[in-house]
Amino acid sequence: INAEYMGQVVQIVIELLRLQSGCVLVTRCAEEHLDALRRHFGDGRNHQVPLMQLRPGTSILVGNPPPIDPHAQPIPIVTAGTSDLAVANEALLTCAALGHATKLICDVGVAGLHRLLARLDELRHAKVIVCIAGMEGALPSVLGGLVSGVVVAVPTSVGYGAALNGFAALLGMLTSCSAGIVCANIDNGFGAAVAACKINHQASSAVAKRVLTDRNQKERTADDVHSQSKL
Repeated sequence: INAEYMGQVVQIVIELLRLQSGCVLVTRCAEEHLDALRRHFGDGRNHQVPLMQLRPGTSILVGNPPPIDPHAQPIPIVTAGTSDLAVANEALLTCAALGHATKLICDVGVAGLHRLLARLDELRHAKVIVCIAGMEGALPSVLGGLVSGVVVAVPTSVGYGAALNGFAALLGMLTSCSAGIVCANIDNGFGAAVAACKINHQASSAVAKRVLTDRNQKERTADDVHSQSKL
């Protein structure tokens, strides 16, 4: 990666921040990209632009993310193992860039099913869950049979031999017996998180509409009581 290309990445981020307030999410960065962005924006010291990066991972969030949707439930980001964290962190930063709270639930794969069962109460009420797994990719199938929300499955390239760099997990998720599972591409934490945020936004919009309807109803009731008291 040459210096000119790294400079282009920095200039693209500068221009996007100039055209819009908020933040820019840069994914799949080489370490040279990350260094160039950190040098330019300086963690907010020189340009008053905050940076957010999670390790391990190759993504960085530049700028101020939007406020968290108060009506939306946090989106659980679930991983089978700690080796899936780089993909999980990409999903976490994507959700932050889109204004959705998250909850990371890490290392609850099927090799120790008791770990998942111990966290089940935190998952049952979620409208959508991002579930990340490598090897044979069994975790989304198990989780899909235990929760009512949509499971966005993400196969990872973690594994060896017949895991085929994520293809075994991908095929396992696509052929899952559990209903309500959708599948992103291998290592695509960004795409999975965008889909999850759209689903979560639809659910939160319905909640906000109900809250507004209830508030209007209470106001009408209060007005009726006030009018009757004058009679």
